[in-house]
Amino acid sequence: MATISSLGVGSGLDLTGLLDQLESAERLKLTPITSQQSAIESRISAFGRLQGYLTSLQGTVEKLATAATYQGQTSRISGSGVGVAVTSSAVPGSYQVQATQLAQAHSLASAGVADKTAALGTGTLTIASGEETLTIEVSAGSNSLEGIRDAINAEKGGVTASIVNDGSGTPWRLALTSKATGTEAAMTVSFDDGGSGGDQLNALLNPYDAATNSNGYKETAAAKDAQLTVNGLAITSQSNTVEGALQGVTLTLSATGDAQTLTVERDTASIKSAITSFVSAFNALDSTADSLTSYDADSGTAGTLLGDSTLRGVQGRLRQAITGGLDEGTYRYLSDLGISLQLDGTLKVDDSKLGKALEGDLADVQALFVGTADKPGLAATLSDTLDDILDEEGAISTAIEGLESRSEALDERYSRMESSIAVTIERYRVQFSTLDTLIAQMNSTSTYLTQQFDALSAMLGDS
Repeated sequence: MATISSLGVGSGLDLTGLLDQLESAERLKLTPITSQQSAIESRISAFGRLQGYLTSLQGTVEKLATAATYQGQTSRISGSGVGVAVTSSAVPGSYQVQATQLAQAHSLASAGVADKTAALGTGTLTIASGEETLTIEVSAGSNSLEGIRDAINAEKGGVTASIVNDGSGTPWRLALTSKATGTEAAMTVSFDDGGSGGDQLNALLNPYDAATNSNGYKETAAAKDAQLTVNGLAITSQSNTVEGALQGVTLTLSATGDAQTLTVERDTASIKSAITSFVSAFNALDSTADSLTSYDADSGTAGTLLGDSTLRGVQGRLRQAITGGLDEGTYRYLSDLGISLQLDGTLKVDDSKLGKALEGDLADVQALFVGTADKPGLAATLSDTLDDILDEEGAISTAIEGLESRSEALDERYSRMESSIAVTIERYRVQFSTLDTLIAQMNSTSTYLTQQFDALSAMLGDS
């Protein structure tokens, strides 16, 4: 039997077009599956959005549930030259601060020598600073000015050594500086040649004395303590960083000058910001939930999660936690602070009422949100609720996992359906090919018979 290489060639029929139409009709069976897949992906995306807003809300709630949020202090100072840092233990108030002297590190310098690399003698160098004493053996091979400098710095103690050039005929001088400021870090330096004849070092590394040691080292900067007054009370500090002069306050002195006014007050602005951030995050979540469950009667358009039980459950748990109250306390409900739940499900802040509460005893505000040792507050309870909702096995994750499982099942169903369609189309192709061949044969037979009848008719007509 002859074979047909292209459908329709043998029969003259548009079998290829017909096969394409049949395949298109068969592939319509995939439309319900793709529609379901699209709907599921939309729901997964919607729960992802919801999860993001819940996470943002959780961050604001955790801050409200932290006691440190209500214990912050802020400060300001009227002038310059005094930096201020405060902790929660600082006592609110106004203080007069005046720095009259800055702490200074002690510095010494030796007389000059002509060659900083020349050997100067041997012996024992002793440097005392504060409670530390460095003992350095100056031996041959490392007894130049450079060698002594390196030996001192290698000790990594409370003293640093350097070599300076003063531009004179004997320019090289050994300079010593205490790392710490204040009189307690003042240095005492002495050198003992041990009878080795190190006269040059004996002169350089022992104190200057006009009568007995004119080449001795001299003080180039005196050790000084910081001096200041706080509300008229004289205070001395070894460092320019002054701690303890005021409870919970660290003063950093950088310049002396006139008295300045330091104001320490409760950081109510940060507390209010934390509360308003929580309200904004809750309202953003509520707005998103509304859009996901909305229905437009005019257009017949429904939100992606309209009627979803998981979302309704989440909304119910959050509203229950927010509207719940404490058994006792100055503030028992959010509304006591001026934070009320509106009919549309959003929260609204009464700035005047909240401001008045923040001007009062912040321990009462803290008790409402954080709670006490016996019972958690509203923010602590809401934080636990959100942790449960957002847990790996919580409502949102469980809903997403369920949808993903359904999507995977639809993917498998789609693959099976495509395989079935392919088999059906191939069967049609074979049938059409057989039909094409059969019609071609019938056409060939018809042509042959026509030719034979024509020939016979011609023969009979001639006779």
